[in-house]
Amino acid sequence: MARLNKKKKTGYTYEGSKAAHISPESRLRRSVMACMLWEDEFYEDGMTIADRIVSLVGKADPFHVANMTSAARNQMKLRHVPLLMTREMARLPEHKKYVADTLADIIQRPDELAEFLAIYWKNKREPLGAQVKKGLARAFTKFDAYQLSKYNRKSSVKLKDVLFLCHAKPRDKEQEAVWKQLIDGTLKPPDTWEVGLSSGKSKKAVWERLLAKKKLGAMAVLRNLRNFQEAGVKEKLVIDALKTMKSSKVLPFRFIAAARYAPCLEKHIEKAMLNCLDRKKKLTGHTVLLIDVSGSMEESVSRKSEMSRLDAAAGIAIMAREICKKVDVFTFSEHLVRVPARRGFALRDAIVNSQPHVCTYLGGAVRNIYGLKKDAGKNNRHSGKPYNLRPDRLIVFTDEQSHDPVPDPAGRAFMVNVASAKNGVGYGSWFHIDGWSEAVIDYIREVEGERLPCVR
Repeated sequence: MARLNKKKKTGYTYEGSKAAHISPESRLRRSVMACMLWEDEFYEDGMTIADRIVSLVGKADPFHVANMTSAARNQMKLRHVPLLMTREMARLPEHKKYVADTLADIIQRPDELAEFLAIYWKNKREPLGAQVKKGLARAFTKFDAYQLSKYNRKSSVKLKDVLFLCHAKPRDKEQEAVWKQLIDGTLKPPDTWEVGLSSGKSKKAVWERLLAKKKLGAMAVLRNLRNFQEAGVKEKLVIDALKTMKSSKVLPFRFIAAARYAPCLEKHIEKAMLNCLDRKKKLTGHTVLLIDVSGSMEESVSRKSEMSRLDAAAGIAIMAREICKKVDVFTFSEHLVRVPARRGFALRDAIVNSQPHVCTYLGGAVRNIYGLKKDAGKNNRHSGKPYNLRPDRLIVFTDEQSHDPVPDPAGRAFMVNVASAKNGVGYGSWFHIDGWSEAVIDYIREVEGERLPCVR
């Protein structure tokens, strides 16, 4: 029988390195900003992560929780975890005053109104609080007839249920008429690809009409590239859609997935991915990008997705590469490996194929880049040659589950965490960032201001 009365090992990463001691707000942020709610990760199951988020909302400062919830939705483009956080805020007396504003901010699609109530009643059905009603009512007024019709689904919580419960007041007579149609079930079906394909018409004709009229959003275009090809859609229409799509709300790794499904369109997909950075100000000086390619990074971000944490990290690294004037790219796992100077999807391929995906020796990789001496300790790793670099900035993309101790950087350095594990190592002298959207780049720029002096 296993012995139960033994000392618990706390304050360490899952790979054994000593983790940083951080505040409840920082623990909440690292659990939230790369979280696909209730989805298992490599080291933790989805329920464990969700339960930790629920617990930490109550321990963190209410104002910071509200701001973090907004950032998760608006900067990191996450949909479900902000709803869970707001639901927990509604339970807590000190947090309640922020609920209405937060709900009105984070609900950006009509189906999120009903999804919030499904989360609200997950454990038991109970009355809605006053702040919840106010927030839902304000959010409801955002949406027009097209949006309401598109997301008016036959689910357990319907949009008209939300409308009745929150007692929203229409902005004007036109919106009042739309809401009456919603209640009566007489809203005109939206001109969407789902409705068009279910009508029995030619798939090719439906796709080509919607593409020509620019009726497809960025995500609809990317997700249906394979379907366009199978239906025989004119390639020019697809290429034009990629050229004109608004990609600011699309996470970088979505483009990587699209290129896998439609490799013949890769150069056009790549251009669409990089388009949002065309007008971004460059980071001055010398940048080193360090990407974690250990085995844990290969875990899928969700059960229905083929995308991994490594894809998420590579997607941000591709974008970071574009806004750096001078850059060197490395990967780490068992060893530190320098990656050829490539761009776009070619850089992704070079990252993925740079070395076997095994252990996580982040500490040794950082020491080798700066040429730091090996510290005492059995878990230290210092394989390969030291590069003795002194870049203006080091940016690490990782899930932070290091085998060996991670030293303080020799200059300005950013640790970008792309997972939700409980403990991590990138604090103290590191600027710590959680998440995997292009907002990571914006944060680095804000931290540095206009200029960053070179480290000597």
